[in-house]
Amino acid sequence: MGKAPLWRAVRIGTILTAVEAKKGSRVIGELADSIARQVDNLTGTVSEAFMEPVIRVGVTGLARAGKTVFITSLVANLLNRGRMGGMAVEAQGRIEAAYLQPQPDDTVPRFQFEEHLSALTGGNPYWPTSTRTVSELRLSLRVKPRGLLGGLSGARIVHVDIVDYPGEWLLDLGLMSKSYAEWSDDVFARLARRAEATDFLKEAESVQGDDPFEEPAAQALAASFTAYLTAARDAGYYDCTPGRFLLPGALEGSPVLTFAPLAIVEGAGRKSLWREMERRYEAYKSKVVTPFFREHFAKIDRQVVLIDALGAIHKGPEALEDMRRAMSDILSAFKPGQNAFLKRLFMGRRVEKILFAATKADHLHHVQHTALTGIVEALVRAASDRASFAGAEVRAMSIAALRATEEAEMRHDGEMLKLVRGKLLESGKHAALYAGALPADPSKLLQPAREGAERWLEEDYQIMNFAPAVLELARGDGPPHIRLDRAAEFLIGDRL
Repeated sequence: MGKAPLWRAVRIGTILTAVEAKKGSRVIGELADSIARQVDNLTGTVSEAFMEPVIRVGVTGLARAGKTVFITSLVANLLNRGRMGGMAVEAQGRIEAAYLQPQPDDTVPRFQFEEHLSALTGGNPYWPTSTRTVSELRLSLRVKPRGLLGGLSGARIVHVDIVDYPGEWLLDLGLMSKSYAEWSDDVFARLARRAEATDFLKEAESVQGDDPFEEPAAQALAASFTAYLTAARDAGYYDCTPGRFLLPGALEGSPVLTFAPLAIVEGAGRKSLWREMERRYEAYKSKVVTPFFREHFAKIDRQVVLIDALGAIHKGPEALEDMRRAMSDILSAFKPGQNAFLKRLFMGRRVEKILFAATKADHLHHVQHTALTGIVEALVRAASDRASFAGAEVRAMSIAALRATEEAEMRHDGEMLKLVRGKLLESGKHAALYAGALPADPSKLLQPAREGAERWLEEDYQIMNFAPAVLELARGDGPPHIRLDRAAEFLIGDRL
């Protein structure tokens, strides 16, 4: 066998050198990025240890879980703590003052606390608009030390940085470990039973993955898929990824948001539709999801995961199972563990406390709150066990960040029903609601959901959308709530 021509050897050598250089450049870039993060982490850790401590609390959850209301009411009640007796530091009278300061990151929008509070507490209250981007708020507390130190030293400042981000973006964290083929396969498995996906499925069937790539075809597929995601979200499904398709912002129309799932094709050519869709999917993960994870999600100390479990139960077994799968994907991205000084110095921040909070507890009489908490605990059991094993402290709780109802009793068919009543969001009329008796054993809901049941057999669960009530707040009181003080005690009480 003869030797290869010199020009071919030179050409191959040049290609190999270029490839190696590209790989080397990427490795160097990743190393530099890692070093920069370690330096940033070192600076923050040392500053917090010897100066004013900072607690970064992430607030997240799926759509309509009530993130904006939770943050607004939490901050309002920490500023005016008349209803926060469940916090030990407040019960002990050790908070001297609480005030809002500019957040430390000038590149992140400020959470519009004043605007949202005005919406909830005005003369004609209404629910504020949903989260559409990352935002942040810094609440600073001046706290007297515990015990004898309180009389020997002055008060110290503790900063609580609250980071809010859309639930739609949160779902993208589950894509980090999935290839384009795996993601496509998962999507098509779900879409088969959904009427909202009919048009997109027809569009996807009209093309072949090994067809030559053409931009108009890619745009048509992406537009149809986006229309499906929008309809699915409106119908109450929780697995609507990629999240930026629903909240594109400045990326709207860019190639990184112009892709869609395709049927798996083996051996598709380099210039095929499949390969370009795969490339754009990977670009989405590297240029959109990864920066979000690195710049915001990975810097959190404490995490609140808000869950509208009642809404899912009301929609039926399929919705509840859909929520369980979505939560499992999301929580796999958490990095739980203890934030001891040396661990943070060398390993970066870890989420050391996670609160799973079932929202809208005011839609149930308090006698059912224990059952609701048990359902949430079972819903996130696998993720909760992983976090606990890694050293994080995990708790489930039923809460209402803003109480919109009052409890009542009514006799029906010889039985005394415990219910709630409030002002309906759609009509403005006052109505009473009995949501149905939640089972004490969560498996009576989760098991039929896993088995694909189409409806609940033993109970017809109901839910209504209540408007916020007109409030008359006494001096020093924040908005009325259910267990928001206990949630705050779990999240930040040990650092105060």
